[in-house]
Amino acid sequence: MTLTPAPHRPRTTTAEPRPPRRGRRRGTLTTACAVLLAALLARPGLLPDGPGHLGSLTDTLLPWTALALPLLGAAALLRRSRTALAAVALPLALWLTAFGGTLTDKSAGGGDLTVVSHNVNQDNPDPEGTARRLAAADADILALEELSPGTAPVYERALAPAYRYHFFQGTVGIWSVFPLRDARSLPIMPWSRALRATAETPRGPLTVYVAHLPSVRVSPAAGFTTGARDAALARLTGFIRAEDASRAVLLGDFNGSADDRALRPLTSRFASAQATSGAGFGFTWPSGFPVVRIDQILVGGVRATSAWTLPATRSDHLPVAARIAL
Repeated sequence: MTLTPAPHRPRTTTAEPRPPRRGRRRGTLTTACAVLLAALLARPGLLPDGPGHLGSLTDTLLPWTALALPLLGAAALLRRSRTALAAVALPLALWLTAFGGTLTDKSAGGGDLTVVSHNVNQDNPDPEGTARRLAAADADILALEELSPGTAPVYERALAPAYRYHFFQGTVGIWSVFPLRDARSLPIMPWSRALRATAETPRGPLTVYVAHLPSVRVSPAAGFTTGARDAALARLTGFIRAEDASRAVLLGDFNGSADDRALRPLTSRFASAQATSGAGFGFTWPSGFPVVRIDQILVGGVRATSAWTLPATRSDHLPVAARIAL
């Protein structure tokens, strides 16, 4: 019997689909995060301000988005994703465009007078020592915020040798080497947190405003609570617009950065001394490790030639200073 081998039939197998590559998926996530960050940097106003005023909070923290750039770059390199690397280059370029100039020193020589502003902290354990440090800065005009009934007389006595003229009411005050006229409180709140005065400088009158806007809070339930601050800001802006001084300096603690969209009623009228003539961001709070500049010197009709922060006192804020050309 002859055995005939069965014809060979090739085995057919169904190819199993390849699982998606993790690297590709993570590269996509990195790309998406980079594009989102680029959108925030290109259009800070893209994020709506309500509810919770997250837009204002984002504006305030926008410089710190620089910390995300090396993380995104490392993720793109780790996943060997050219697309992600190209995407990370976009927010990097936008960040440098928005804030790169801030890192350079824009100060110049000259100027006619020096102004200093400091939130001295009502719980400052050494107001006399703080006053001595401020007097050593040799400012022509000194603004103080967060005075208290117990500390205001201490500053008054300690600063008397350096400043012949002064006016304070409530929690704010002004000390000047120049005569002051028309000094009065501005009712932006039920108690005095703002004032105005005209300093008679050798180069003509200069209107000086001092303000301490209400604090803001960040909470999971309410978000970025700015209602009291924004209401006081609106009243302060109303007084400033009504007076329409040709040359003015606005000093104080605004509990908001100059990038915060809520401060545009002021920043659209005044220029930030730090932004135009300082070096770096000039962060002022908290004094131990400053992460935001909420203490401002704003100028209108005059020019700042230099701006800087002063060494820490026993307050939780750093003092700020600027040289002004009239």
